[in-house]
Amino acid sequence: MAISLIYLLWSIPVLLAVSLVMAATRHERWDLICKQAISSAIWTLSFLGAIALALAVAMWWIGTN
Repeated sequence: MAISLIYLLWSIPVLLAVSLVMAATRHERWDLICKQAISSAIWTLSFLGAIALALAVAMWWIGTN
């Protein structure tokens, strides 16, 4: 069962909201909040991308054996 792209796009607002809330709990100035939120969003997307890549490779490897 494949996940459609529309379903995955729903994760973007959630990611932005979580990143902003996490940054706002650490800083009070907007420039620092935005900088931290962007950094957190990039880190989270990289982490999720690595998991997706590992799962894709595992599915390909299982399918070829």
